[in-house]
Amino acid sequence: MSALTVDHSSGDSPGWDELVRIWEETDAPEGCKVEIIEGIVTVSPAPANDHNFIAYKLLRQLTKAIPDDWGVYQTLGVAVPSRSGLYIPDLAVVPEAVLQEEPGHYVPLAAAELVVEITSKANANHDRIKKAAGYASAGVPLYLLVDRWAPGGPTIILYGEPKDDVYRVLQAGKFGEEIRLPGPFDLTLVTETFPVS
Repeated sequence: MSALTVDHSSGDSPGWDELVRIWEETDAPEGCKVEIIEGIVTVSPAPANDHNFIAYKLLRQLTKAIPDDWGVYQTLGVAVPSRSGLYIPDLAVVPEAVLQEEPGHYVPLAAAELVVEITSKANANHDRIKKAAGYASAGVPLYLLVDRWAPGGPTIILYGEPKDDVYRVLQAGKFGEEIRLPGPFDLTLVTETFPVS
């Protein structure tokens, strides 16, 4: 992963509009993910095949459980300006009306009902720490972290009950164990086919 740095020599941090302008103008190779994480524009390579496989399996399960007027999106930008963040989660469940109401290339993070991140080896700490804090501070009700690179082996953690920039762990398990999403999803996620790298 690489980062596009912003010149802070003047002592002033760039404002939100300037960060978004840099984000929009970043010319990354096809398939790369460009995000703003704590005020730094980052570029991540396209995810590995195992990563995409897990995202697809989760997408199929979530699509069956959500209301007809919600969507599960894989490349949706979600913004939390108060944390200088604009993330592109691996999956985001957002009401369709939000996308229709918001012009541009991102929606407010607070509109998400659930976000899912699947860690990559190079940037797992972003998903575990920085983005988790951003999702919690925006009040996203549920955050599912599929941590392929957890120190104790591949792990799935469901976070909920956000307060400030912290979540409570609702459930955790290893690949192969079921994870129960509470209402409004009321869904048991099956993870037995998730590949272990």
